Amino acid sequence: MSRPAVVKALWGAAVLMLVAGCSSGDPADPGDRPGTSPPAAVSPSSPGAGAPSGGGRATVAGTLTEGLKSPWGVARLPDGDLLVSSRDERTITRVDGRTGAKTVLGEVPGVVPGGEGGLLGLAVRDGWVYAYLTAASDNRIVRLRYGDGDRLGAPEPVLTGIPKGVVHNGGRIAFGPDGMLYAGTGETGRTGLAQDRGSLGGKILRMTPEGGPAPGNPVADSVVYSSGHRNVQGIAWDAAGRLWAAEFGQNTWDELNLIEPGGNYGWPEVEGKAGRSGFVDPVAQWPTSEASPSGIAYARGAIWMAALRGERLWRVPLSGAERSGDPEAFLTEEYGRLRTVVAAGDGQLLLVTSETDTRGTPGPGDDRILRLEVS
Repeated sequence: MSRPAVVKALWGAAVLMLVAGCSSGDPADPGDRPGTSPPAAVSPSSPGAGAPSGGGRATVAGTLTEGLKSPWGVARLPDGDLLVSSRDERTITRVDGRTGAKTVLGEVPGVVPGGEGGLLGLAVRDGWVYAYLTAASDNRIVRLRYGDGDRLGAPEPVLTGIPKGVVHNGGRIAFGPDGMLYAGTGETGRTGLAQDRGSLGGKILRMTPEGGPAPGNPVADSVVYSSGHRNVQGIAWDAAGRLWAAEFGQNTWDELNLIEPGGNYGWPEVEGKAGRSGFVDPVAQWPTSEASPSGIAYARGAIWMAALRGERLWRVPLSGAERSGDPEAFLTEEYGRLRTVVAAGDGQLLLVTSETDTRGTPGPGDDRILRLEVS
């Protein structure tokens, strides 16, 4: 069921007042200034829900669960159930993958929510729950034992010292096909961190499950895998094991990038496609009003990207390491801000809304997890 029309009308008025703010919707971001939209001729196609420009399809098959508060990270368990983090309430909730029944497992100690920080990304491996969180002094990755009786153990540090800020905390984590743990970080509004190889801010990190530099990293004693990022909140791998990442732009372009080990993605020197030596151009880009990308997933030969400010689900068809067509938009302004998308097998996605993150206009049932059938 789509959100009530009156709610969307109110939200539209709010967007007009805030359009000059941050791509992620934070008017307090000191690094964001009003900008103009790029020429329509170089913008990707952005059809509304029910009118895709290509051969893709995304149909809402139902609602798995609702009533979530500031949901952010999602991790699938081997039995198909989900673990969902609440950014602001600092809790992890188990959601039954069949019935949607919710069980709050508990609050994660040491989380200090504020702005875009709090309890963010989740991943699971070998009886551990990994969590990316904002602490008193930094962003960090911890792990907690999770076993019988839906009990969480005490958090153990995996990696500390990731810069924190009111904005641009990154936060997405995931295990790759190589068994290593990857994390997207932000530059916290301090743009110079993205090009500072000595900082963990504005990077994609690759580490062992214990937090050490992963074998084969560009620099042997460093967890830094790529640099020049503004704020990475989406990472996923395609069928060939290639790493893709979604990134917030500032005033002009949001990006989908194919990540190369040691690659420099340009921020703050460039935003979007620049064709400058030494920097890797994005595979796809969007005006910030149409995206503000958070989570991404790979399914049916395409990257699917959840958009916050853009309030839509983007499909980017791939052919190898290249796009095979223009991006297509689905569910435009039907469910509000979209935070996380998770591949669930057999052409299914789980899509998490983000209307209760202080920037949305919550309606009845928000926030929710939707079941999607895609092709």
